[in-house]
Amino acid sequence: MIARTLEHTIHQKLHKGKALIITGARQVGKTTLDKNLLKKYEPQALYLNCDEPDIRKNLTDATSSYLKKIIGNKTFLVIDEAQRIPNAGLALKLITDEIPDVQMIVTGSSTLEMADQTQEALTGRTFQYHLYPFSFQEMVDHHGLLEEKRLLYQRLLFGGYPDVVNNPGDAKEILQNLSDSYLFKDLFTMQKIRKPDALQYLLEALSLQVAQQVSYNELAQVTGTDVVTVSRYLDLLEKTFVIFRLRSFSRNVRNELKKSRKIYFWDNGIRNAVINNFSAIELRQDAGALWENYIVSERFKKNMYAGNYASSRFWRTKQQQEIDYLEEVDGDISAFEIKWNKKARAKWPKTFTENYPVKDLNLITPDNYEEVLLE
Repeated sequence: MIARTLEHTIHQKLHKGKALIITGARQVGKTTLDKNLLKKYEPQALYLNCDEPDIRKNLTDATSSYLKKIIGNKTFLVIDEAQRIPNAGLALKLITDEIPDVQMIVTGSSTLEMADQTQEALTGRTFQYHLYPFSFQEMVDHHGLLEEKRLLYQRLLFGGYPDVVNNPGDAKEILQNLSDSYLFKDLFTMQKIRKPDALQYLLEALSLQVAQQVSYNELAQVTGTDVVTVSRYLDLLEKTFVIFRLRSFSRNVRNELKKSRKIYFWDNGIRNAVINNFSAIELRQDAGALWENYIVSERFKKNMYAGNYASSRFWRTKQQQEIDYLEEVDGDISAFEIKWNKKARAKWPKTFTENYPVKDLNLITPDNYEEVLLE
């Protein structure tokens, strides 16, 4: 059992009169986390899996009195895959308000439906968290820093999904199954995707432009759609935790790019599966992009799990001056240059350093990356 950082946070938030909502992509380990929590509260724990049709039916439009009968004398309730319940927000609100002695944990693989259904109904009644593929911190805690650094190439190629980490010999097959089936299940079951081929073309285009600035107009041309469709599909891919977007930083320098976006994948393995490229790092032209994708996604995980509410951006000017990644906290800015070449040097543009309150400048290479990814 590889311990999850989020579990410690969850224990700290239990029994404070609020439901806990945990979202995350399919196969990132939500159910394993649920069952590990349940073991600690037996025999007072109840697990309801909404992939089961009868459970889903009984929770749909249920009254508070009927919900009390379902829960019985249990005091710890886990509802898994809650986005499958029609009008989920109503049932969850009734449990929270009418059965206050029950600590409820709700997990779901998508914000597409669950967020819309629960956000208004449960306003002020929840703590919300997100579970990611295994983080660098979790891997180091499990088998030590030296071993995890030895596995860097493995992580850049195959990522950190639990099944991949636990079965490295089957990594390619697992990732192909994930990218072909599980990962996009919510998109096709909950949303009307009129052009599934366009979605696949978009994913391939994003994979080839990972860690680069993207143009919605160019993506529309590549996919044979329009900018509105591209924007919608990007939003859906974000809400199903496949990708995330990084906005450009702009405040007061005339030639800064103000509306640019960079796209990253939450997991390197999924990115490589989309384009079916698991070639060795030494043979790849995109090693630098894979490295930047890995560092930025890991930095996001670190901040999220630690409760560091940093504003994350990148910076670039029309004259091609750039900084790969920025974080702003309480007005202080940390800048990061991410270089795959261990001998690389960072060139910090004076246009940036002389115009903004820079707290620190960080050059990240394979030799020192643990310094910015570990607590």
